[in-house]
Amino acid sequence: MPLPSPDLRLHRTERLRLDAPGPEDLEPLHEIYADPRVWTHYPSQRFTDPAQTAAMLDRFRGSWQCAGLGPWIVRRRDADPADPSTVLGNGGCDLRGPEPDGLFWNLGYRLTPSVRGRGLAGELARAAVDAARALRPELPVIAFLLEENRASRRVAEKTGLSLRYRAPDAGNPDPQAMRLVLADRELTPAQLAAALH
Repeated sequence: MPLPSPDLRLHRTERLRLDAPGPEDLEPLHEIYADPRVWTHYPSQRFTDPAQTAAMLDRFRGSWQCAGLGPWIVRRRDADPADPSTVLGNGGCDLRGPEPDGLFWNLGYRLTPSVRGRGLAGELARAAVDAARALRPELPVIAFLLEENRASRRVAEKTGLSLRYRAPDAGNPDPQAMRLVLADRELTPAQLAAALH
């Protein structure tokens, strides 16, 4: 895996073009976040209003501005970034916890269902973890997921994360849902508390 480029806003992997988000990404990303197939494990979280996607993109841009890293917009490596139909989703690491220093990197991604099963989520996750470790190696990388989402757990584990916490998923309409926190190291009580809120 190549080392992250000095300007992480324009990053490439073997098969993926990873770019910091821009305003042109709102519509194609909203299509993905509004797709019920994307929310199989948590249907109540599906986006129903483009304003939800706009607010998420604002958070992404804030992470890029404050931490020099945030979730990327994902396309195939040879895709035309001017063509909105080439957006496959988003993913990466963003800094969480009190600003400006943060307490941990949060690894997350969401890709269109048409590209599942091709290893792209793993390729994206490895690039994100490598970038986070290059920027702030003293901070843990954490992934949150529901226990039933086995595919996401496999992706997180392949990047070196392991289970650090398991408990009922507070606020989930499914009372049986269990929340997992995976991390690349042991977490301090403050890091775990921040991760759960």
